[in-house]
Amino acid sequence: MLREVYRIEKTGSIDHLHRKKELLRPPEGDEVTIEVKAIGLNFADVFSIYGLYSATPKGSFIPGLEFAGKIVKIGPNVKDFEVGDSVFGATRFGAYTTHLNISEKTVFSLPKGWSMQDGAAFVVQALTAYYALVPLGQVKEGDHVLIHSAAGGVGIMAGHIAKKKKAIPIGLVGDSVKFSILEEVGYDYFLIRSPNFKQEMQKILSGHPLKIVLECLGGRYFHDSYDLMAPMGRLITYGSANFTPSHSFRNWLSIAYSYLTRPKIDPLSMISENKSVMGFNLIWLWNEIDELRKHFSDLMMLSLPKQTIGHEFAFEKIHDALRTFQSGQTIGKIVINVP
Repeated sequence: MLREVYRIEKTGSIDHLHRKKELLRPPEGDEVTIEVKAIGLNFADVFSIYGLYSATPKGSFIPGLEFAGKIVKIGPNVKDFEVGDSVFGATRFGAYTTHLNISEKTVFSLPKGWSMQDGAAFVVQALTAYYALVPLGQVKEGDHVLIHSAAGGVGIMAGHIAKKKKAIPIGLVGDSVKFSILEEVGYDYFLIRSPNFKQEMQKILSGHPLKIVLECLGGRYFHDSYDLMAPMGRLITYGSANFTPSHSFRNWLSIAYSYLTRPKIDPLSMISENKSVMGFNLIWLWNEIDELRKHFSDLMMLSLPKQTIGHEFAFEKIHDALRTFQSGQTIGKIVINVP
């Protein structure tokens, strides 16, 4: 089968992402061949293209972690799917394509009433929010939870999950224009990143303990959030938006500055203050497929709303989509529609 892909031969710039035609072999074993209809963008896409992501494949690779589409072929050992099924799922790279082969264990039936765009927008960010809040954060009723980048894809899903668990989500964003989406999600409180962040948070908390922080920015807001946490508090970090390249090329000077000024916590202070810092990279769950499927099943049991889709781009405009993503001005998810 002939397919079209966006492939990176050399990391370092979005301009190195080139559209090509390639042959795709028939599916083997428990693989299914999916005709991709929609692709979801993630921070990992940008970081891998720039070569700043530890899990980036060596040499030439196709970026992209999540997709939705229709099964057009099945391997001889496939048990749970048939040709024509609508599915969505995630892959450890390889989603920037019109067709892909993937194990049936990492795809799921598209829920009734969901579009292909809804499916492509859901998996990675919803799983990230769930894994941070539930297995790691152990969120429970009444917990005050501070969520950074609350109007982004993970932040929106984290807000929904916190409300499902009857916790009290507090959203931190960069611009007040994003308050409306936080209100729709159900955030109890929201505030803008500013020099008065700690003082404003103390007013919101009104003496209540801050139990959980979902952190993805780095820099001063990492430290301020850690300082605000109560004893037994848990700061879960899953990204570092401060490292996001703002140019079409890799700026080593800017990267070095961000690296040298990155947040640092003294383990002795963690002990004396009785606080925890946890970091995770969701992509490593792909090494533990059974655990990934269990978490995804538990996530779906929450019956969360569909992800908010802020922007849609055509397949041939994928470079524009990535640059929009880099801007930091987006709300919710960016989805690529595949012809």
